[in-house]
Amino acid sequence: MVVAVLGIVFSIGPQALTQIARFYYLHTAKIEIQRDARDCLDTINRFLRQASATSVVIDQVAGQPPYSRIAFSLPSGGNMEFYQKGTYLYQVGSSTNTISGNVEFIAFTYPRTDDPTIISVALTMEKSTFEGRLKALELSIEKVRVMN
Repeated sequence: MVVAVLGIVFSIGPQALTQIARFYYLHTAKIEIQRDARDCLDTINRFLRQASATSVVIDQVAGQPPYSRIAFSLPSGGNMEFYQKGTYLYQVGSSTNTISGNVEFIAFTYPRTDDPTIISVALTMEKSTFEGRLKALELSIEKVRVMN
C-alpha cells in the first residue's frame, strides 16, 4: 500500500511542481507588465498634458510601427519626445531615458478629427514567462487632453 501511494506521489509530483512554477512566473509577469504599463502611461500623460497642442507631431522612427513616436514642445521652452524602438520605450528631453523594455506596440493617435487637443495612447506590453512563452497584457488605452 505504501509503495503504491509513494508511486502515485512521485508520478504526480513533478507535474505539480511544473504547474506551480508556471503559475508563479505567469503571475509575476502579469503583475510586472501591468505595473510597467501604468508607469509608462502615467509618465506620458504627465508630460503630454503640458504640451503645446500646436507643436505635437506624431510619426515613427524608421523601421518601427506607425504612429509610435510623439514629439512636442513644453511651455518651459524644452522639447519632449516618446518613441518605441524594438521592445523599448524611450523618453527624450534634456536626456534620453528608457521607460520600459517590455513594449510590444505603442500608438499615438487623434481619436477625434475635430479636436487636436485629445490624443489617444494605446499600449501593449509583453514579457517572457516560463519555458520561453510570452505573456501579453491586453491593450491599455488612455486619452490625454493637451492643456496648452
